[in-house]
Amino acid sequence: MTQRPLTTIGFDADDTLWQNEQFYRLTERQFIELLADYAESENISQGLLEAEKRNLHHYGFGIKGFTLSMIETAIEITKGEVPTTVIAQILDIGRDLLAHPVETLPNVRQTLEALTGSYLLVLITKGDLFDQERKLAQSGLGDLFDAIEIVSDKNASTYRRIFSKVGDGPERAMMVGNSLKSDIVPALAAGSYGVFVPHELTWAFEHVAEPTEAPRFRKIEHLGELRGVIDGLG
Repeated sequence: MTQRPLTTIGFDADDTLWQNEQFYRLTERQFIELLADYAESENISQGLLEAEKRNLHHYGFGIKGFTLSMIETAIEITKGEVPTTVIAQILDIGRDLLAHPVETLPNVRQTLEALTGSYLLVLITKGDLFDQERKLAQSGLGDLFDAIEIVSDKNASTYRRIFSKVGDGPERAMMVGNSLKSDIVPALAAGSYGVFVPHELTWAFEHVAEPTEAPRFRKIEHLGELRGVIDGLG
């Protein structure tokens, strides 16, 4: 009896299942306005991005690390003279970011409902545990997944471990997401299929070239096209 080529499908969360980056961009604009008297907007944005990159090792991905990076950037931009009132406002906009309602993307629920029961569905997301659990609960999508994995980072070993634990190994698994760097390239390296679903807003840190030569790489415009890709695997 021939084995099915695919038994397990992993889904990224932020900007794959629900909106996320747009709220960070809004918060960054507010942050730039707070420091407008001290530097040009481009310099503030660049300083914030550099701080985020430096701090990933310390704080990981998520809103708390982003808020700390904003404070660090404010100190650097003002050469240590940032007013305490500005620090308080940064903390306020960081808390506001944690309170944004969840807005699921088009075709998400229909796609998950069509696949559940036929495949093992796994949510694989990185970020702050508390915040990701909040967003999953508010999305109403939790019951459609067979497993939830909130990880500190995503690399090939992450996918090998998860797909071996939950499913039949990475070779019979697929990862679906909007980040080439975190969702697609490492999943392909683990031996899985990687389905890239571009989002109009993607954090600059996640930008890498599309692995178009990889035989298991696929690209779709939205999640509504995922079933067609799966059916095409045979």
